[in-house]
Amino acid sequence: MTSALRLEKVTPDNVEAACRLKVRPDQEGLVAPVARSLAEAYAQPDIAWPRLIFDGEQLVGFVMGFFLVQFDPDNPDDRFRSGIWRLNIAADQQGRGYGRFAVQSVCDELRRRGQPRATVSWVPGKHGPEKFYLRLGFVPTGELSGDQVVGELALPAT
Repeated sequence: MTSALRLEKVTPDNVEAACRLKVRPDQEGLVAPVARSLAEAYAQPDIAWPRLIFDGEQLVGFVMGFFLVQFDPDNPDDRFRSGIWRLNIAADQQGRGYGRFAVQSVCDELRRRGQPRATVSWVPGKHGPEKFYLRLGFVPTGELSGDQVVGELALPAT
């Protein structure tokens, strides 16, 4: 990881490269492909925050935040949440700090928008990202979103 890390918006110039980004084969069933994420972002632009992760000029990943979503809109007690919707780090770029950078970047945007916590969900299992999120401080809430574990991280004001 270098100091040239940055997030960029998806544009006509980089969308094809974004759609070619692939995670490791053992992770493919755990996270949707970037193309699906971009379709969901297009369909829900008011809540989705898709960004590409670059190290210098090299595309190394994709992250998509979400803002003010109720997991169960039919439940009047369900609160609005914001957090990390998707995180895809290129198969040959994993283990270099890009995921940590992406999560921190989404958390910074959440703080900027006045959100007190970040929410994420993950598919449990051997190749899943649970250990990664726990190392970053996310705590399982005891809830499930479909078949995924829900975790949260408090975002103290800086």
